[in-house]
Amino acid sequence: MLGRVDIRAIEVLLCDADGCLFPSEEPAFVASAAVTNEFLEAIGATARLGAEELRLATTGRNFRATAAVLAEAEGIGVAPADLECWVEAERRQVSAHLGRALQPDRAVRGPLARLGEERGLALVSSSAGARLDVCLRATDLAPLFPPARRFSAESSLPVPTSKPDPAIYAFAAERLGISAREGLAVEDSVPGAQAAIAAGFATVGNVMFVPWPERPDRSADLRRIGVAGVVSSWAELERLLASPSPAETTVPGLVPG
Repeated sequence: MLGRVDIRAIEVLLCDADGCLFPSEEPAFVASAAVTNEFLEAIGATARLGAEELRLATTGRNFRATAAVLAEAEGIGVAPADLECWVEAERRQVSAHLGRALQPDRAVRGPLARLGEERGLALVSSSAGARLDVCLRATDLAPLFPPARRFSAESSLPVPTSKPDPAIYAFAAERLGISAREGLAVEDSVPGAQAAIAAGFATVGNVMFVPWPERPDRSADLRRIGVAGVVSSWAELERLLASPSPAETTVPGLVPG
């Protein structure tokens, strides 16, 4: 456990996107699996992955990292220029599919809007900026996360990377002008939480969009790597951060002062 977190010091909530702000992972992997298997066939790999298999194996990583791992597992080298072509193809297909599949969710937007009135909001994701833009528009969350407060490990950094690399969290903190003590990360995946924790941020796991059968194991894994606690909704996090005194909640590490 991270121990006590000073709620009053938190100036910004650093929010993961996929699987945290919106239920994008399942539909994204439907589209991504098609591109992934085309990629595997093109490089001569024998593996083929279904959407659910791909989701379970790679949640928290972007396509670039996933493709590299899959190719390496079969001992196949891929030229950087060729990989970039596949990254762009996957980005286009997944973004288009998400733009059709996602919709606004009052259980997300309401609590987030109120949290944003008291604290700043920022988005910190492994996904490409163009994909994030599509998802935010489809879910009506774009006004809560202005472009200058969207940070993509794929698009914002000089060298693209992916969580659990903490680089995107360090970059976001620098651009926002905050210390680790002044930010609270909210992540749904283990790689995402590892990235935030490695950058020094107290982190809360949010399993709101994690499938019910996976929630106990995901929650246990998040706690095991050092999150301050786990919530099951944005409303629960809102109540916790508004609590005037130490609360008996699923996030015992977060208490005022």
